[in-house]
Amino acid sequence: MRVGVPKEIKVEEYRVGLTPASVREYVAHGHEVVVQRGAGEGIGSGDDVYRQAGARIADTAEEVFSVADMIVKVKEPQPSEWTRLREGQIIFTYLHLAPDVPQTKGLLASGCTAVAYETVTDAHGGLPLLAPMSEVAGRLAIEAAGAALRKSADGMGKLLGGVPGVPPARVAVIGGGVVGTHAARMAAGLGSDVTVLDRSLPRLRVLDDLFAGRVRTRYATLEAIEQEIIAADVVIGAVLVPGASAPKLVSRAQLASMKRRAVLVDVAIDQGGCFETSKPTTHQAPTYLVDDIVHYCVANMPGAVPVTSSHALNHATLPFGLALASKELRALVEDPHLRAGLNIHRGRITNRAVAESQNLAVVMPEEALAS
Repeated sequence: MRVGVPKEIKVEEYRVGLTPASVREYVAHGHEVVVQRGAGEGIGSGDDVYRQAGARIADTAEEVFSVADMIVKVKEPQPSEWTRLREGQIIFTYLHLAPDVPQTKGLLASGCTAVAYETVTDAHGGLPLLAPMSEVAGRLAIEAAGAALRKSADGMGKLLGGVPGVPPARVAVIGGGVVGTHAARMAAGLGSDVTVLDRSLPRLRVLDDLFAGRVRTRYATLEAIEQEIIAADVVIGAVLVPGASAPKLVSRAQLASMKRRAVLVDVAIDQGGCFETSKPTTHQAPTYLVDDIVHYCVANMPGAVPVTSSHALNHATLPFGLALASKELRALVEDPHLRAGLNIHRGRITNRAVAESQNLAVVMPEEALAS
């Protein structure tokens, strides 16, 4: 198969779909890889490094899309990329379609087969291709919160870990999954006063054992969430419903009861955000104020550390990408976990959560692939 790697064009996105090490693996398996000129600059890998790995360098994205049987990216295709996709072509990337109606329409119109990293599953019920970026985002969330708390950044002027004689910042993490666990780990490591809220008692037990009393755990009732956000200096939104829009857990009305210049970090912004007042921001302008509460809602947080993120992502996606390259649609038929990543196929939505979020009809992946 001919695999194409275009340069990412989303604002301030520096990751790359395939690292040189991954390109070498594809080539070793008998595939041809076409990489757009400059695609790896954000991770310090120039075109010569890709050539040495066995890739062919294309001057433009148009050339990459026109010759490739499968496109491997990081972020969701942008409007200029939708029109370059075609029927029979596979795109393998993060999609986050649920809150993104225009992208859904663009992919449906293209007739392509769209496989989303974020809905591929594993035998344990996890999301193995989302996990590495969730780990990065969870850790970055605390770094971002610490910066946003500074007075120079419109925050309240509090240090996350405090100092002897001065209490640390209080951090509420809503969601005890991968993002929440890594956020709690970073916050606790800095000396913050941390509470994790989740609706899974088994997960809360795991977290209680993991942190050995250094982090409080609470069952996430509406009352518990309200109490914690009122007391918090920082709230991390770390909830996820696979493939679906994130639930809104903090309303605008509740902002009035929070501390002035407290910080909300919405890691779920790719899925629409879990705070009512969330809207996507960028690394260049990451925060804004609503009712005197600082909101940090960068939609591609791991893009700030592209070297770490690209390699971590490639380690997870490589086996699945190689399967698609070698077997094409048969890989989706044979592997139920990879098939769970199928969101759109030949003009039809094949993910129930995406369809329900946009009030559209769904065709089960097995049926779509059989027709």
